[in-house]
Amino acid sequence: MLERLNRVNDVTIHSVFDAAFRTFGNVLTGFDFSPLCRYLETETPIPAQGNVYVASDPAMEALPICSEVQTAVYGNMPIQIGYCNGRNTTYNGFEYHKGSEINVAATDLMLVLGHTWQIKDNCFTVGDETVFFVPKGTAIELYGTTLHLSPCRVTDDGFRAVVILPRGTNTPLETRPANPTGEARLLLQKNKWVLSHPEREPLMKQGAFPGLIGENKELHY
Repeated sequence: MLERLNRVNDVTIHSVFDAAFRTFGNVLTGFDFSPLCRYLETETPIPAQGNVYVASDPAMEALPICSEVQTAVYGNMPIQIGYCNGRNTTYNGFEYHKGSEINVAATDLMLVLGHTWQIKDNCFTVGDETVFFVPKGTAIELYGTTLHLSPCRVTDDGFRAVVILPRGTNTPLETRPANPTGEARLLLQKNKWVLSHPEREPLMKQGAFPGLIGENKELHY
């Protein structure tokens, strides 16, 4: 799969098992995430178009793995478990959180990643990103300094991914900064700072900052 992805794209696709991933996150081992993946496969459809994101799914959070991850990875801080399913193939933009995000690939997928320190004047330039292939069944922790957004599919069927975050992340803001400047202009939801590509209409309609500069590249498979 990785060889084919590199053959059909004009950017290098790395594996999350490569050394290149070390500054973005780490591959999690020692946990059995298979019940979460089975739930996605049997209970959550892939939409015919676009993506669907659910921040918190009570059925997923009722599984024993929730308390295991909350204790071992998040140091007993409350977490939420949800999912992102879809058919995305383009960069669209970036988001980041003040805390780690865990993704579990319930299907093969790709992730477009960057670093927060690559943001200049609230903008990120296309060409500075790194693209990774995440094989089905792989769990990764993305550090709080890692820019990311929706996964990208590697088959016509689309993708499914488990998303674990500090509780409350990606939910509506109760208050917004008055006269925001600097980083505050990127705050879109709770614990969610976003740079959108200007062509990404759904994000722009939500009020995201148009901070992804350059081509909204499409990844092929």
